[in-house]
Amino acid sequence: MKFLSYILSSIYMLVFGLLLVIFHGIQWICLKIGGHNGHNWSVNALQFSIMWCHRILGTRYKLRNSHALDTSRPLIIVSNHQSMNDISPLIWLFKKQYPKFISKKELGKGIPSISFNLRHGGAALIDRNNPKQAISEIIRFAKYVQQNTYSAVIFPEGTRSKTGDPRPFKTKGLQMLFKYIPNAQIVPVTINNSWKTTKYGKFPYGLGAKITIDTHEPILLSDYPKNKFDELIEHIEKVVTKSIVTA
Repeated sequence: MKFLSYILSSIYMLVFGLLLVIFHGIQWICLKIGGHNGHNWSVNALQFSIMWCHRILGTRYKLRNSHALDTSRPLIIVSNHQSMNDISPLIWLFKKQYPKFISKKELGKGIPSISFNLRHGGAALIDRNNPKQAISEIIRFAKYVQQNTYSAVIFPEGTRSKTGDPRPFKTKGLQMLFKYIPNAQIVPVTINNSWKTTKYGKFPYGLGAKITIDTHEPILLSDYPKNKFDELIEHIEKVVTKSIVTA
């Protein structure tokens, strides 16, 4: 199986690389001609194409949301994080809510399509070695999401879980989003089996992963006073992690 994964991973990387290069130009054109809406269309098309590309590896997706989302409010999407392959299905699932991400600044340059989207799509690019910069950038990001009624996606674990086992939530980022997006609807999300695509490391990729993304009951932030934010975060963490399958 691992020998086959070397072959299929090589094909996947070729197709994936071509998609990033092609969509880099498409994003630029759509941004210049169609502004934010045009750029957003190109980003969604890229995510669908990346998910399709994963079929080469036998990856299958099941994206489930049975809950009504309030379109008059910004969202704070709180999810566990297992691999970079979490990103495309999350964007696709919440495409009508314009999801924006908090990313490390290193991803903001040098990667076709991905870096362009982070720089021009409203993401927060933080320097993990510079707490002052990270705080000010998250504040700017939160105000941007609040003003435009977009969605802020945050992975409170802080880094990816390589085995699927959840890591403890870090609370600082969530506390700041709560403060500057006070009328948000919070959507807990659980991702399963994404880690299996990278179980061998960066290369080759794991084959046949069945990635599921499940949303849970939305929570109105306004129902919780500020002195209850720690309890709210603890509740969200329990909701997200109780549905993680580690086997």
